[in-house]
Amino acid sequence: MTSSGEVAVEVCGLTKAFGPTLALDEATFDVARGEIFGLLGPNGAGKTTTMRILLTLLKPSAGMAKVAGHDVTKDPVQVRERVGWVPQEHAVDPLLTVAENMAFMGGMYHLPPRAARRRSAQLLEVAGLAGHRDKVARDLSGGTRRKLELAMSLVNVPDVLFLDEPTVGLDITARRDLWSYVRQISRQGTTIMLTTHYLEEADALCDRVAIIDRGRIQETGAPGQLKITYGATTLDEVFLAATGQELVA
Repeated sequence: MTSSGEVAVEVCGLTKAFGPTLALDEATFDVARGEIFGLLGPNGAGKTTTMRILLTLLKPSAGMAKVAGHDVTKDPVQVRERVGWVPQEHAVDPLLTVAENMAFMGGMYHLPPRAARRRSAQLLEVAGLAGHRDKVARDLSGGTRRKLELAMSLVNVPDVLFLDEPTVGLDITARRDLWSYVRQISRQGTTIMLTTHYLEEADALCDRVAIIDRGRIQETGAPGQLKITYGATTLDEVFLAATGQELVA
């Protein structure tokens, strides 16, 4: 973790109800600046609901959340200007080339053309995609396409990057390659918050994790410390002890 003690994401008593269903129940946690923070839980636990609220795509029913110092309800435009997002569903245009997808994203953030080209070239180089710039996105492998989506999410130099199940569907080699890229992004100063079903992924990547179940935060801490606390050797064991149920991938 490269935190200086500043808080990048602050969540306090966050609640979201969909009719009679309570999807998020007074969730409270924070993410330090420069941290890689994982939100872990089974399907329907509240992970995506939390992420969508932090991205200003959903309004909370109660509670407070701030991203990069801005309230997600009161200052949604300021929040959007300071975040990047890689959704679980593919976000690239399959008919455009790698370079064209990057240029499109630069236009979305109203970057001047020269600045957009410079930023795109830098990002493609760091992601190892410079040699793919003229390839059509539909012809890329799943891992390479995911790296392109990560590069696209960084065009606006976000303070906080949100990754929703970033390695679903990738083989282990592609997943580990993507982990390396995520670490590079973190070392450059971007705070990263991710959701994942893969507990070994959280153990390998995250400075801290929060375990959420039935809309409530059950446990928060560094993976190593949580394993010590629960007398466990893996995060899978910690998860079972904290929630009493298995994580379904």
